Formats: sequence, structure tokens, C-alpha cells
Amino acid sequence: MAVELEAEEIRRRAETGRRLKAGIGTLSTAILTRLDQRLPWYRAMPPADRSWVGLVAQSGISSFVEWYRTPSMPIRMVSEIFRAAPRELVRSISLTQTLQLLRVVVEVVEERVPDLARPGEQADLREAVLRFSREVAFAGADVYARAAEARGTWDARLEAMVIDALVRGDAGPELSTRSAALGWRSEGPVAVLLGQAPQRAGRSVEQVREKAGAWAEDCLVGIHDDRLLIVLGGCEDFQQAGEQLGELFGPAPVVLGPQVATLAEAGASARAAQSALRAVAAWPGAPRPVRAEDLLPERALAGDEAARRTLIAEVYHPLAQAGGNLLETVSQYLDCGNSLEATAKAMYVHPNTVRYRLRKVAEVIPYDPTRSRPAFVLRCALVFGRLAAQAPAGELSSSHNPSPGAW
Repeated sequence: MAVELEAEEIRRRAETGRRLKAGIGTLSTAILTRLDQRLPWYRAMPPADRSWVGLVAQSGISSFVEWYRTPSMPIRMVSEIFRAAPRELVRSISLTQTLQLLRVVVEVVEERVPDLARPGEQADLREAVLRFSREVAFAGADVYARAAEARGTWDARLEAMVIDALVRGDAGPELSTRSAALGWRSEGPVAVLLGQAPQRAGRSVEQVREKAGAWAEDCLVGIHDDRLLIVLGGCEDFQQAGEQLGELFGPAPVVLGPQVATLAEAGASARAAQSALRAVAAWPGAPRPVRAEDLLPERALAGDEAARRTLIAEVYHPLAQAGGNLLETVSQYLDCGNSLEATAKAMYVHPNTVRYRLRKVAEVIPYDPTRSRPAFVLRCALVFGRLAAQAPAGELSSSHNPSPGAW
């Protein structure tokens, strides 16, 4: 008796399956019409994507029909449904939208149950539709999870490539293109924050990115050897951001590279930051973070040709071109141990004249000779400026400059 009932069940499912197969075209048309009526985002899709959605829906109906006609077929075959569409479709349609699509498909099929099955078979067909749709939902979630995992892995590799390019000093359109692929949208200024990576750095990268993102429109985070590098874009106050983000680094000094206009120029900020990080040990009292521009003397003494040129161009030359004996006064003042009276006596002028000239110096360049740290910067600038003035053209510029990628 049981065998006869089982045979009857198979016969009825086969009969309903034939009706389902015959109505695939009608169901597909009804589903696409309903999608167009119910889902605004579907109506707004490009024609190519809409056709792919229709192909996925038709593939799902065909898979259901085959499974219903052959109960022994594993229901896990629903994962094949999503292979009908290109991978790009996953990026065009979110998981939420996929579930909305599935809801519409189930709704249409359930409405057509009376036309597809006899009265005694309708309950079984509805149950089968719900069971199959549940499996499709799980399969869809799995597809999106795998896509997200793959995307996350690819993004991590791409971000690592961008960080490596900055470490090497590469720049230009290629850097911007790779960063755009990561979702970089900021058109504001950019600066690099560099320091020792914290312990368990691999576990903290996401935390670093999250906190850095609170201070900038965009950010990139990477760990190279034992260094943590953060690229900040579109930040209102880089110094304040650096102070707040300093706790993300290890206990060693942290350097803020100079601000540049675009991400394509971020290599210059990274090079300056690397040079400053190598030289910061020469200034025990350096703030944290310290700006790379504030370490120009130490960087120049360590062999950074760019820092040496900056000291000459932004400190020595302005003083030499300002006239009024400013350069001579600064030089004499420093040689006399920062004494107004001794400087005035050496130059045969009144101390007030020396005082006036020193104030003028602070107006020409952003360094006050009467303060210890600016006085050190001025002394180094004078040394390099005099050497440059005496050296044959191009000799200093051809000096060896350590590789910017040497950490």
C-alpha cells in the first residue's frame, strides 16, 4: 500500500511538474512585469542589468521545476542559479534587493498555484515553493558573503600596493587610480602620518582605519615592516588629527609629513616623513607627533638633500635677499652666543639696532633668532647656504641622498 501511495505521489508531482514546465515562459513574463511595477530600483537599472536579472529569475524557476519533478534531486542545486549572471551583477544589486526580488518571485508563483496544480496538490506545491525559496535565500546570502570576502581580500592587497608605492616614493596617476578603486573620493589636501606599528598590529588595522576615518574624509592604512603608515585626506587640522591618532602607534616618535594638494603627490609627504623618522632621534625633545618640516636641520645633517635645499631656499636665500644687513646680523648674533650687547659691539651699532634687525628677521622667515630651536635651524641654514654659495654649480645637488624607501 505504501509503495502504491509513493508511486501516486511521484505521478502527481510529475504531472504538476509538466504543468510548471509548460508555464515557465508565462511565469517569467509575470515576474518581470511585477518587478517593474513593485521595485523602483529595478526600473532604474540599465537594460543590460535588467536582462541579467530576468535570466537569473528564469534560471531559478527552471531549477525549481526540475527539483519538483525529481524529488530525489538535491535541493542544494539552487546555488547554480546565481551562476547564470556575471559577477559584476553582485556589485549592482545588494543582498537586500536580491531578497526583494525573491519575495516578488515567490509572490507571483504562489498566486499562480491554482493554475499550476490540481486542488489536492496545491498545498504541496506551496510548501515546495517556500522550501525552495528559503534555500535560494541562503544560497544568495552565501554568494554575497563570498563576494564580500573576495572584495575585502582584494581591497587589502590593493591598499598594501598603494602603501608600498608611497614607501618607494612612487607617485602619479597610477597611485590615484589604485586609490580610486579602493573608494578614495576626497579632493582635499593629503598628509602622511608615520610611526612605529603597535603590538598585534594585524588585529588593530581596522581599528586604526575606523579612528582615522573620524578625522579625515578618506584614509589609507598600512603596515610596512615595523612601521604604521596612515594617509589622511581632506582633514581640517592635520596636526590635531595627528595628536589624536598618536595613541594608535607604538611608543616611538611619530612624524607628520608635509601637507600636499592631492593623493597623487602623497609620495612626497611619505618621503619627508620617512626622512624625519630616521632623523628624529637627534632631537630628544621633539613633540609627538612632530612635523617633518620641523626636523629640517636633523634631516639635512643626516644626508637628506631635499631638506638641505629647503633650508637654503626658505631660510638662507630670503635673508640674503632681504638686505638691511639681516643675514650678517643673524650670523653675528649666533656667533656671539645670542647676546645683543656682544653683537652690537662686534657690529659697531646700538643694541636697539640689533634688536630691530632681529625682529625684521622673524618677519622675513618664520624663525625667531632669539629662541633656541629656531636659532639652531638658522645656524644650520647658514652653514648649508654658505657651502652652496661656494660650491661649483650642481655639486651639492648631486650629493648622495639616501633612498626614500629605506626605513
